[in-house]
Amino acid sequence: MKYLLRCFLVVLVLMATHTASFAQTNRLSQLENAKIAYITEKISLTQDQAQKFWPMYNDFTTKRRDLNRRTRQLRTTRPDALSDQQIRENLNQAMDLRQQEVKLEKEYLDKFEKVLSIRQVGQLYAAERDFTREVIKRVADRRGGRPRSPRNND
Repeated sequence: MKYLLRCFLVVLVLMATHTASFAQTNRLSQLENAKIAYITEKISLTQDQAQKFWPMYNDFTTKRRDLNRRTRQLRTTRPDALSDQQIRENLNQAMDLRQQEVKLEKEYLDKFEKVLSIRQVGQLYAAERDFTREVIKRVADRRGGRPRSPRNND
């Protein structure tokens, strides 16, 4: 019964993400809800695990997102307009941010293991990659960025 309820929730949330008439913030909220449902299903979270895991995971993603945003800001600067010293500083800052991200991931790996089994942690990282890949594929398909592969009807 729980499995059917989870599947229904995943399908419902994924269908909601396809509606193009919603505002950007609503779409982001729907995307986050779809990600929660997707990860919950993929790593088979119990209710007790979910209560402990999601606040921790949300904190992790907020910190990781901030590091990625700061890294992107360094990349947007045109190197031609910078002195050699400024370029060196930007590259050093980018390396420091990457190190901070690795440190953050190690820190949260330890935290996740206190709530999840090591198998679930591994499934979490795989589910994140799969979800991101699926979202990118759907956006590209919707925009016509990548031709769909022909289906074999044999």
